[in-house]
Amino acid sequence: MFPPHVVVIEDDQDTSTLLERHFRELGCHVTVASSGEQGLDLAFADPPDIAVIDVLLPGIDGREVIRRLRADERTRSCHLVVSSVLDPEDLTGLADELLAKPFRQAAVARLVDSYRSSVSQEE
Repeated sequence: MFPPHVVVIEDDQDTSTLLERHFRELGCHVTVASSGEQGLDLAFADPPDIAVIDVLLPGIDGREVIRRLRADERTRSCHLVVSSVLDPEDLTGLADELLAKPFRQAAVARLVDSYRSSVSQEE
């Protein structure tokens, strides 16, 4: 199976570095954006298979990033993961999955496995 392309949209440098490392260790191709605007530019230029989006971003927040990714035909089928310290109840229905902070490598591995399972079911 292909290496999934992941875009991480996270303004905290330590968190984005950790996510990038975890995804690379799982065989993913990763690009990182530090703002919602930059993340949208990256996603529209080279649509990812998975996008991990922090909710609390400066400028365009994660909710708006998700709305724009869902609205655009290039990224509509992208597997969206919201990453947040907020109460999961406040994020219900926002994205395909939730990555609660703080996270562990096992949680990132579950996201990749979930994505791969959904793709294999579509085939």
